[in-house]
Amino acid sequence: MSYSTASHTTFYHRYHVVWATKYRYKVLQGPMRERIREIIRQSCAEMGVHIVKGVLARDHVHMFINVPPKLALATVMQRIKGRSSRRVQMEFPDLRKRCWGRRFWARGYFSTTAGNVTEDIILQYLELHSKHDATGVSR
Repeated sequence: MSYSTASHTTFYHRYHVVWATKYRYKVLQGPMRERIREIIRQSCAEMGVHIVKGVLARDHVHMFINVPPKLALATVMQRIKGRSSRRVQMEFPDLRKRCWGRRFWARGYFSTTAGNVTEDIILQYLELHSKHDATGVSR
């Protein structure tokens, strides 16, 4: 476990967050998958959020992130989901047929801190999840 530092703080704020596509459509594949990954990385870098581990399934996203104390998790998620939704819909116009109402992501997200579950368990789960998704086996 290593602590992060800012100008006047030392912190360890790690969150496991999960959010899904609207109606759990399995659209996170191919070039769209790569573009969403890139947009999420850019958004996190701009905010100073460190991605410890991230996994894109075909219909949802798992991330284990380190968030600076000056940012609320709600702000981080609003920026990631909003920016990625807008850009993906602009770059992939055929999504409009499926994601009407200009919504790409489902409402809300799941989050938990690393306090109740150890980091190793979360990282192990994400690794298993990425292997499971790569094989294309449904649950």
